[in-house]
Amino acid sequence: MAELIFPQGYDAKMSQRDTQRAIKLIKDTFQVALAEALNLDRVTAPIVVMEGSGLNDDLSGVERKVHFTMKEAEGTAEVVQSLAKWKRMALYRYGYGEGEGIYTDMNALRRDDKIDNTHSVFVDQWDWEKVIAREDRTLAYLEETVRKIVKAIADTKALLNSRYPLLTRELSPEVVFITADELYRRYPDKTAKEREDAIARECGTVFIMQIGGPMQNGEKHDDRAPDYDDWSLNGDLLFWDDVLGHALEISSMGIRVDAEAMDKQLSAAGEDKRRAYPFHRMILDGTLPLSIGGGIGQSRLCMLLLEKAHVGEVQCSVWPKEMIEACRAHNIHLL
Repeated sequence: MAELIFPQGYDAKMSQRDTQRAIKLIKDTFQVALAEALNLDRVTAPIVVMEGSGLNDDLSGVERKVHFTMKEAEGTAEVVQSLAKWKRMALYRYGYGEGEGIYTDMNALRRDDKIDNTHSVFVDQWDWEKVIAREDRTLAYLEETVRKIVKAIADTKALLNSRYPLLTRELSPEVVFITADELYRRYPDKTAKEREDAIARECGTVFIMQIGGPMQNGEKHDDRAPDYDDWSLNGDLLFWDDVLGHALEISSMGIRVDAEAMDKQLSAAGEDKRRAYPFHRMILDGTLPLSIGGGIGQSRLCMLLLEKAHVGEVQCSVWPKEMIEACRAHNIHLL
């Protein structure tokens, strides 16, 4: 079992029944605010895709996908790990133009994810994607989009606190932007996660940019698949979590690869074989629209806004028996 954090004197502040009501308030409020801020339509999305389509997210490239054969269809199906690629294909198929986009409820299984206070094998996100113009492929446009998302989160938290006075934390819409390289130079003696904790503790709300490629010291801040985000135009959104005493990642997002960026990143990652997939060919030949997109963790966001100590307090999943018992002993009751 992964090492868990048990906050001293932890108080869940709400019954499980009130927690469920509050989760609905968060989801109803935030997704409307997100859609209005970014001009997004809600669409339906798959939970399975075909093996070999190139549409499944390979994450860092080593995670095993959940797969199965079907009684009445040939081939092997895979449960999605995220919809980073499917969304961009959907923009093309549904005929979206510049400044328009989509969002959806993404439910995924990641069998190789660790299970701890903030991780589960079940992943639920608001996945979103938006068509952009070539001149919008800039850090300035990325930062503007991040600010809109953070404002929607902060406004949702303010409404939640007004309905449930036992919740006391406030979130600022002000975001500190810093590149992975700048963060390394700021805290050269810390690990990547320790650097994230340090900057989030200091600044509250942080967006760490340019993740995936090697930094100036030759190391990576974190792994990223080479075929969805442009590593020079992406980042992670972190909030300082007072309950756990750590940074909590709420979103990974970025301006997506164009043909040039994909060509470069596939070669750097040693993944040239992916060029044969239909999705990748449609980027390399310019068929798919330029876009920006990301995923916003639904359970992670509920955990943060409801000031919970474990993602299992806001999400139904499968947990090791010893984790359930250890959490119960520390007043953390998993759903």
